[in-house]
Amino acid sequence: MAGVVNVVGAGSWGTAIATVLARRGPTLLWARSAELAESINRSHRNDAYLPGLDLPADLRATTELVEVAGGADMVLVAVPSHGFRDVLGALAAHLSESAAVVSLTKGIEGGTNRRMTEIIVEVLPANPAGVLTGPNLAGEIASGQPAASVVALGEAELAELAQRSLHSETYRVYTSGDVIGCEVAGAVKNVIALAAGVSDGLGFGENTRAALITRGLAELGRIGTALGGEPLTFGGLAGVGDLVATCTSERSRNRSVGFALGQGESLGAVLSGMHMVAEGVKAAGPLVALARSVGVEMPITEQVAAIVDGRSTPSEALVALMGRAARAEWDEELFRGLMR
Repeated sequence: MAGVVNVVGAGSWGTAIATVLARRGPTLLWARSAELAESINRSHRNDAYLPGLDLPADLRATTELVEVAGGADMVLVAVPSHGFRDVLGALAAHLSESAAVVSLTKGIEGGTNRRMTEIIVEVLPANPAGVLTGPNLAGEIASGQPAASVVALGEAELAELAQRSLHSETYRVYTSGDVIGCEVAGAVKNVIALAAGVSDGLGFGENTRAALITRGLAELGRIGTALGGEPLTFGGLAGVGDLVATCTSERSRNRSVGFALGQGESLGAVLSGMHMVAEGVKAAGPLVALARSVGVEMPITEQVAAIVDGRSTPSEALVALMGRAARAEWDEELFRGLMR
């Protein structure tokens, strides 16, 4: 099955994925800003989000959703979580019912606590919904550095279409049927990356960061399996792979925000100076609410939410985490899930 695959969202990640697609053939990229679309088409650059990178000649930007969606077999949506629902609503008039909609957004919708694929199902109930995720630092993938991701869709044929469209000598794409697990992992890792950044900002070293990543993975696995994800997903690219990249890279937005908070900057000041969105800031509170709704403990996520909400400071959050009662490392329910 050959198909037309286009991208909605001309930020760093949307542009990076559109670049991968355009190296294989003509690709359309929707930009909200007419100025940005015109600049991409004129200069074959997106210096607002991926400075210094030359884009393929086969990549064309547009502000018209009908161009991107009309005739497409698959649309990859890379817009921030707070605008995701509105963009899908605007897409609805132009998509065929057979077109798959794949989220590239690693977040949770505020107010509803919905994952992005849940929003797709609500707004576009006839369209198959999926997610592309993994250790995906946009600049590295766009520049052709070796990388890998996983695409999860309920229909194997559609997952294979995404795989064939994106897979290349420098970008390996694996398939999965675990949409929930892959998507939950992408949202939780951003929150843990905030915590890792806070730790680095406070001046702590590799031991502390490694402990946060490992215990963050335990939280990711607990909430992921409780919501219906497959335990093995969290040991793969969507889970530990993305977690390590986001918690350790100086180019990670979420880690950078956490680092600034750890150094004493206010959240408002940090965010006001950012050009792009750090999804972990918005996801922390909804993830705590989701965890409580299914009886799951997420102590790191809870402390990040408290910092973001102004109810705690980085130093107070550290004391709260280190003062927790001793326990066994393995979570029995997660362990049973791995063995089933």
